[in-house]
Amino acid sequence: MTRQQLIQQIKQKQSFLCVGLDTDIKKIPQHLLNEDDPIFTFNKAIIDATAPYCVSYKPNLAFYEAFGVKGLVSFEKTIKYLNERYPDHFIIADAKRGDIGNTSAMYARTFFEEYNLDALTVAPYMGEDSVTPFLQYEGKWVILLALTSNKGSHDFQLTTDNNGERLFEKVLRKSQQWGNEENMMYVVGATQGQMFEDIRKVAPNHFLLVPGVGAQGGSLQEVCKYGMTKECGLLVNSSRGIIYASNGEDFAECAAIKAQELQQQMAKELQNIV
Repeated sequence: MTRQQLIQQIKQKQSFLCVGLDTDIKKIPQHLLNEDDPIFTFNKAIIDATAPYCVSYKPNLAFYEAFGVKGLVSFEKTIKYLNERYPDHFIIADAKRGDIGNTSAMYARTFFEEYNLDALTVAPYMGEDSVTPFLQYEGKWVILLALTSNKGSHDFQLTTDNNGERLFEKVLRKSQQWGNEENMMYVVGATQGQMFEDIRKVAPNHFLLVPGVGAQGGSLQEVCKYGMTKECGLLVNSSRGIIYASNGEDFAECAAIKAQELQQQMAKELQNIV
């Protein structure tokens, strides 16, 4: 999916919602455990219920790899279903890969050729040759970790060098020599609030993938106030707040209600774009 196609989807749906498919078999409704593939059955129902209100889905690989081969089969079935049924949605593998060049090239082949995903989250801290193999694919995206929402992000990401530049700012600045606004996004946690202003000083037009709205306490309004661009420039992710809205037989309907609530808030924020 190209940048313009993504922007068109955002305008058309009046939404920049990304639904995180962090599917934990210990949290899904108990009646689904009788299914042959409970994880995929849960995902399919969530996807069908929320698709009208979001532009993106983000399965987190850890929640599938935890169940070995069975989990990866569920992941593969989920991606295949999305690609066939909802090809207009932007599909992100939240895998946080990044290794020496030849290893990164194999990760890129896995996610962009085998699974045909649109984007992959990548850790930047091994430098250019660990990131550029992912950028060789036309229409595919690297989503680089920049300033995350977890408490430990302050341990390294906010440390400064002798010139006063913080590490996350160095990541933003340096990585723009490798990719561009058409193939690179950045992860910035919703809990960072006004720090989005600093992000936009270094990366004024790149799309930002923003986790942490909802269960983690991030404010959608604050994210939009400081991070939104004239083309939106945001994909705001919600996982637990949507997919676990209910653990009963109405789980999909409740997920749809939560997704629609966020979509309606996003539509109001999009009205502020000149």
